[in-house]
Amino acid sequence: MKKSEIGTFGEDLVEKDLISKHHKIIARNYWQPWGEIDIIALSPDQTLVFFEVKTMWCGDDSSESLKPEDQMTGAKIKKLQRTASLYAASKEARRYIKKGWQIDLAAVVLKSAGEHTITYYENVSGS
Repeated sequence: MKKSEIGTFGEDLVEKDLISKHHKIIARNYWQPWGEIDIIALSPDQTLVFFEVKTMWCGDDSSESLKPEDQMTGAKIKKLQRTASLYAASKEARRYIKKGWQIDLAAVVLKSAGEHTITYYENVSGS
């Protein structure tokens, strides 16, 4: 699988997981010239959540020292904050925002035989 295919596959897994947890998916791959948000969803408690999805293939080696969440840099968080805050201020977002918004990270680890894990980190931007 190419890197872009792995990323899309990870986003698909996260979207299905979020739906099973009663999130409403608002948008995928929301793009602006200064950044992109992988998934925008409304949580069950009515918080607007911007998800950054990081996916890595680890095969059968669970002792990998590098994890998807290690790819989340300070620069990436700043881009996400800017993109999310501008979206949150938009007319479109106002109809969804009832309890504020936050940026979460979904770290997906792909293993052989179709197995995977998803770890969520809430409010990674501290806003």
